[in-house]
Amino acid sequence: MSLRTIPAGATSGPLAARRRGPHIHPMAKDSRPSPTKSATPPLRGEVRSDIAAFVEKVGAMGRPNSGEDGRLLFALDATMSRQPTWDLACQLQAEMFRAIPKPSALQVQLLYFRGFGECRASKWVRDGEALATLMSRIDCRGGHTQIGKVFAHARSERAKQKIDAVIYVGDAIEENVDDLAEKAGQLGLLGLPLFIFQEGSDSRVEAAFRDFARLSKGAYARFDASAPGQLADLLKAVAAYAGGGKAALKLQSSAQARALLAQLP
Repeated sequence: MSLRTIPAGATSGPLAARRRGPHIHPMAKDSRPSPTKSATPPLRGEVRSDIAAFVEKVGAMGRPNSGEDGRLLFALDATMSRQPTWDLACQLQAEMFRAIPKPSALQVQLLYFRGFGECRASKWVRDGEALATLMSRIDCRGGHTQIGKVFAHARSERAKQKIDAVIYVGDAIEENVDDLAEKAGQLGLLGLPLFIFQEGSDSRVEAAFRDFARLSKGAYARFDASAPGQLADLLKAVAAYAGGGKAALKLQSSAQARALLAQLP
């Protein structure tokens, strides 16, 4: 399965120094105080509440043409620190296809960035086996975030054909936040919501991710990679929305909530 490279010009803002952990690159010429980072990690109950709120918000969203195949752009940070989560997503991505109500189907395009400016997109696929095969051939490599390219690619693809939603999974930002916020707002104007899933508890990253989701008219949630059911429920929630609209998501949400509660201590 072929991958195409996203042009280097699609990125935004200067890159920061090499990442030492989940963090956000300070905005240039910004005198506003930086949000403080929480001294303690989020409690499992807090993450569970975030996911429950996310499912409820997505359930309140409508989607036109709900009888057609859903089209979902699945974007992941594939820089070096992300290998465990990449492996987890590879195992769980099939849940997205199972969440689609018949006779509709789900088409997914994989988009990832890693290394020195590498950002690639796959062809559109219709089943979990094809997506898993593609993901299994990709390993994570050191590099900076390229979220600007993700947003720019989503806008470019939306101009070619209908896309119902974008999922982005990551834990850091090393780009100009104002530039990214503008791109997120442009996606919102196009009717393309961002569903952003954050691993970890960096409060500065969370503030930016929440803003991107709000500007695009999407939703945000945190997840704990040590509890795979959380990410599985989030992926299924957006897939149900992309494939069947609000009605399909409402049917899915109660089952997701029960499964999530059963898997968390």
